[in-house]
Amino acid sequence: MEKYSMSNKHGWTWSVPKFMKRIKVPDYKEKSVFGVPLIVHVQRCGFPLPLCLQQALSHLRTHCLDQVGLFRKSGVKSRILALRQQCELSPDSVSYEDQSAYDVADMVKQFFRDLPEPLLTSKLGETFLHIYQYVPKEQRMQAVRAAILLMPDENREVLQTLLSFLRDVTSLVEENQMTPMNLAVCLGPSLFHLSILKNETLSPRSIQKKYTTGRPDQKDLSENLAATQGLAHMISESHRLFQIPEEMVTQSRNSYMEAELMVPPLDELCKAHEEEVDEDEEEDDEEGSYHGHIEGLVQNLLKDAKDKSKAWVSRSTIDNTELAFRKVGDGNPLRQWRVCVEVPAHSQ
Repeated sequence: MEKYSMSNKHGWTWSVPKFMKRIKVPDYKEKSVFGVPLIVHVQRCGFPLPLCLQQALSHLRTHCLDQVGLFRKSGVKSRILALRQQCELSPDSVSYEDQSAYDVADMVKQFFRDLPEPLLTSKLGETFLHIYQYVPKEQRMQAVRAAILLMPDENREVLQTLLSFLRDVTSLVEENQMTPMNLAVCLGPSLFHLSILKNETLSPRSIQKKYTTGRPDQKDLSENLAATQGLAHMISESHRLFQIPEEMVTQSRNSYMEAELMVPPLDELCKAHEEEVDEDEEEDDEEGSYHGHIEGLVQNLLKDAKDKSKAWVSRSTIDNTELAFRKVGDGNPLRQWRVCVEVPAHSQ
């Protein structure tokens, strides 16, 4: 960005957003789904995207991808309002059967529009726009990947889920006529929160004066174009956006080694355990051994499975399977994963 951004002579500068402590947010007790920050959803139910929204995306993916103009054609306001009210009253379970595809799609769009801050975040939203305005095309993928790494975990998770869904929408473009660019035109303003009203420094008189002619200025047009082109690119490349560049992996691996955070490979742990057994000849006493450690992890995992843990982040999977992960503060950079599968019981 420093290499390709506008000159400071034009009164514009760019810098890497600084990591700051989270500002204490309101409790949002009066709201369940719409207008609630993603981090609050994580705290409440363990998912950055409410279950009713996950169900909406699943319904659209399963039954509605062939609908012409999905996300472009408007739904019926009264029915959309009814769906919103259902989500607010029962955020964990909403039935979308027999609902219009356009009503559900509009409700999804409104969820992202109503977020207190845009999905791409207030700090990084401008960065994403500038990448598509100033960085050469051949280097945009690298720049966008880096920007995504700077996003909060909950925003990154939801962005990946949404882009994967939108890519599935474009896979039936011959039937629904929704290309990545068409989807970007419809969803860009909701994801970037593009609006002159976002600039709190402007007075109502200034806003009215700016739009008296009905024509936005060049900066607004440029930002809207960048948002549209950028979102279209992210939809098309969603399967590659969240891959960490190899050079960054190597650099990260070296930093872990320098910090002496590398965990011994399993074969070394097994070998160490065998040597302990040979020396002590106490195979029954597994406390402190490799097998004892694994057994303790299994027992803790079974305990977590019984409780409704809020530390797990759910991932989309096939039917009847739950896949989730969480961070573990044991010095190991890897995440802990949990898979739950329901197995039907058959009587003899």
